Amino acid sequence: MARGLPARPPVPVLAGVLVDANEDGTLTLSAFDYEVSARITVPADVAEAGQVLVLGRLLADISRNLPNKPIDVSTDGTKVNVACGSSRFALREMPVSDYPTLPASPETSGTIAGDVFTQAVAQVSVAADKGDTLPILTGVRMEIDGDKVTLLATDRYRLAMRELTWSPSATDASHVALIPARQLSDTARALGASGSVELALGQGGDGLIGFEAGQRRATTRLLDGEYPKVTSIFPTSVDTEAVIETAALEEAVKRVALVAERNTPVLLKFTDGQVAIEAGTGDDAQASEAVEATLDGPEIQIAFNPQFLLDGLHAVGTAYSRLSFTQPSRPAVLTGQPEADGDADSSYRYVLMPVRFAN
Repeated sequence: MARGLPARPPVPVLAGVLVDANEDGTLTLSAFDYEVSARITVPADVAEAGQVLVLGRLLADISRNLPNKPIDVSTDGTKVNVACGSSRFALREMPVSDYPTLPASPETSGTIAGDVFTQAVAQVSVAADKGDTLPILTGVRMEIDGDKVTLLATDRYRLAMRELTWSPSATDASHVALIPARQLSDTARALGASGSVELALGQGGDGLIGFEAGQRRATTRLLDGEYPKVTSIFPTSVDTEAVIETAALEEAVKRVALVAERNTPVLLKFTDGQVAIEAGTGDDAQASEAVEATLDGPEIQIAFNPQFLLDGLHAVGTAYSRLSFTQPSRPAVLTGQPEADGDADSSYRYVLMPVRFAN
């Protein structure tokens, strides 16, 4: 929860976590910065009900470092005391009256398996833009059509798309939402991969999406604007396909890329039975390595930004990867497959723009 708190909040109280002890034997922790809200409820032995507001990151740091013993929280004047074993902390109490009310989550729109949701978000958000030149590209586009969910993100140099199924509340469910990628990633990690996740997509102009799993709840404000129609980047034909063991290629690219200076590419030379990976030119440091590969189609040489290639190989999540090519100057498509001689799993596609390699 504390991970999402702003480092430099516009209002000091937004750096706080609201601790709410309830007489029903629960403790609820809440955080909100007007963009993202998070809430978790845990069982507690409550002697006296009440609310306190304390610095969230400090409370999180303390909690992570406490011994595995019961934690006592109490108030004393303007201090909030946290005790665990022989450890004692006195935290400054912030004014609860200044803390904003957390937004109510929209009504549940459907559920999705937690492990599927967590993996899909990680696979797609890696391709979202990390800068702020085009704010709309910092989001993940979620499109819902009945029981089908499509997640899409791009930073103009690569594009990731994941298709999956979910259980909608209404069979004719239809939504399009643009969710900030960083907040979506943080939420998916916080909710965990077990059980199921409830998604709540508001109707009209409330501009929120809600998530709930077990006793954890979160909302995120959506981005405004029309996402560009980028699916035209997907190649319509394939000339060459190569199947490689994912881990072997990932490790080889990591090693070879050690000599690749910032923003310089690695060159992949696909021939029958192998792919040779090279980096460095001229008088600079150079490296090369070969990995076994199965090739179908003409031999091809193509260069990529090594980090973008590694991001895709890490995200694909299968023992083998399939790379599909048309021309060295055209986008390549990375998909996964469980077995060397099996079919590709096209539910996840990672499109990578090639770069020029100076000989």
